[in-house]
Amino acid sequence: MMDNEQDPYIWLEEVESPESIEFAKSANAKCLAELGDPSETETYKRVLTALQSDDRIPYVRMLGYDEDKGDMLLYNFWRDANNPKGIWRKTTMQQYQSADTKWTTVLDLDKLAEEEDISWVWKGYTALPRSLDSQSGGPMGRVTRVLLNLSRGGADATYLREFDLLTESFVDAENGDGFSLPEAKTRASYKSRDVLLVGADTGEDSMTSSGYPRTVREWKRGTSIKDAPIVFEGEKTDVSCGQYLLDESNREGGDVYEVQSRSISFYDRYTYVKKQSSSGDFVKLAIALNTGVSFYGKWMMIRVKADWDANDNGSDKTFKSGTFLYVDAESFLEFSKAKEDGDEDAIKNCKLDYHVLFEPTATTSYSGYSATKSYLILYLLDDVKEQLKFYKLGEGGGPFVQVGGDEEGQIRSVSASPVDAKTSDLIFETTSSYISPSKLVLADANKFGGDDYVVSELKSLPEMFDSSDLEVSQHFAVSKDGTRIPYFMISKKGIELDGSTPTLLYGYGGFEVSLGPRYVTSVGISWLERGGVYVEANIRGGGEYGPDWHQQALRENRNLCYEDFIAVGEHLVDSKVCTPQTLACRGGSNGGLLTGNMLVQAPDLFKAIHIAVPLLDMKRYHKLLAGASWMAEYGDPDTDDWNFLQKYSPYHNIDVNREKYPNVLVTTSTRDDRVHPAHARKTVKKLWDEGKGKDWPVYYYENMEGGHGGAADSRQEAFMTSLSYDFMWRALTDTLPTQE
Repeated sequence: MMDNEQDPYIWLEEVESPESIEFAKSANAKCLAELGDPSETETYKRVLTALQSDDRIPYVRMLGYDEDKGDMLLYNFWRDANNPKGIWRKTTMQQYQSADTKWTTVLDLDKLAEEEDISWVWKGYTALPRSLDSQSGGPMGRVTRVLLNLSRGGADATYLREFDLLTESFVDAENGDGFSLPEAKTRASYKSRDVLLVGADTGEDSMTSSGYPRTVREWKRGTSIKDAPIVFEGEKTDVSCGQYLLDESNREGGDVYEVQSRSISFYDRYTYVKKQSSSGDFVKLAIALNTGVSFYGKWMMIRVKADWDANDNGSDKTFKSGTFLYVDAESFLEFSKAKEDGDEDAIKNCKLDYHVLFEPTATTSYSGYSATKSYLILYLLDDVKEQLKFYKLGEGGGPFVQVGGDEEGQIRSVSASPVDAKTSDLIFETTSSYISPSKLVLADANKFGGDDYVVSELKSLPEMFDSSDLEVSQHFAVSKDGTRIPYFMISKKGIELDGSTPTLLYGYGGFEVSLGPRYVTSVGISWLERGGVYVEANIRGGGEYGPDWHQQALRENRNLCYEDFIAVGEHLVDSKVCTPQTLACRGGSNGGLLTGNMLVQAPDLFKAIHIAVPLLDMKRYHKLLAGASWMAEYGDPDTDDWNFLQKYSPYHNIDVNREKYPNVLVTTSTRDDRVHPAHARKTVKKLWDEGKGKDWPVYYYENMEGGHGGAADSRQEAFMTSLSYDFMWRALTDTLPTQE
């Protein structure tokens, strides 16, 4: 097993060196020569048509009210065949409810890219809250300014540029009027119309070793960022630090909460809060470092991720991991201040009254909430099936009262996002499932459960693939340690269980990310319509059963992710859905580490493997781009952690004595500044070199744009989708060309 000094492929870590670029270009040419040009396939054409279809739902964000008619102003970012990079556009709620919505272009990104000769990729924006803007017109006014984030080629690092929504133009930064910053992993928000709270790359020591802001500056309009005072900072070894405002002053008993957050790992952070109405300093919250905190009116909302003992929380109750609760914010700040000061008498006098909204069971978990003016809408999972629960704020800003919700979980995706959380209880509710297209309605939280809950049926996505003969089912495999592992399977109705059906197994298993039902357009076109079976495995490392499901598979227990995934694959084989000769797997990012481990740990279980934008070298991952921020997930290879890390580092576990490996496609992006492309480059080069004279069919494609998502626009996305799915289908149907 090699160490750093013996790594002959370390030269491929130079992202844009002539040698690395030549390697990528040569590999791309070889890949397309062997597999063909994806842009000439029927898969590409159909996927691109779907991605650019005018029938897609244009999801919107409300940014205030029209000053003349008082109608809601809705903004949408849209890509299509005529606008591959996209346009930012607006309409009104009245128009949005019509079948033929009229739009007005606010910013044309294709035109901007051409004028500035930069391949701009949209990365969203941060709005100036109306409550902080003296020129907005108040709660019924409109948002006047935003901070746009534009990426060069799809990278995570962005350029920050202030944009005026009244003039629909960039605010001139040359004369000091506008805010503008060069490319970096910047974090910025408005403190007022003329002041930003900014974490930016301002030179030496301004960023952490993970590449994120280490300092926060209070930057006044018309001054230099380097002259802005530092108001908060962390350590170089931290992941990041930030500061922002949460304005809850519109709700009874609420305030403007100023929050400082210092992330010492991916999950653990110190959180400091002060109420803007108070003259006191920031108070360090007396919570476990991995606790999630937010605010609603006078309440502090708390997601517990580790059992919280009564001795630590100022009550007579212990709350178990996965619980979601709330407490009076002012009381908790007083309790935290007493704890910080070590004032035992004050601590004893702080008997806090907690209110539990959700407590997990063996099969249920909390996954988030939405907030309207008067309601909390909780998202829950029951064996990975979604439920909504509605809670209304009590009289006088008092405790929440449950007013309705789903009786049981359903195999679907549902979101209920507020139209305007400050002034309205209207929600945009979106539903879909694996084979049911998305449907968007305007609903009124006040009417939940009634016939008049749906105010207006807004938009519906037509079927993008034929699902008339498909069905969705849930199954459970048993992992090596006896744990029950759920998975969803989409297949033809009455599928013949003879092992002959090409089957694709997808997984992720990390960072508490849950997989679940949503309309799978590209999978439907590229796989299901051909007669294939598609499977998603809800393995440990994800969040499907709450924090514990994730925490079980951290660091030295990472093997559980891979054992779970293998168990699902073996269950499919044992159930005669497929055989190893008709089974493929696919995963990206952390899922690329997963499928990379399938290559080296279970090569006889799969006929084809797609490893996308992956981590693969677990000896040096923490030294490459954002890798240092993930050590809480994986471990620190510069310590004894390497003893377990080396066991699931695919780059270090290629078996030179093995004569045959399954068909492998590895893809990445030159512009991925999150997971370094060297993970893919080095592993492929090693496979090619050590596989000479052996049956190791390995294909490699590196998109020169795209960032961590792997594609910068719809054409690139269709290209990469076609390359992947056509490769796997041909491998499982024995129609791949013989690789020389």
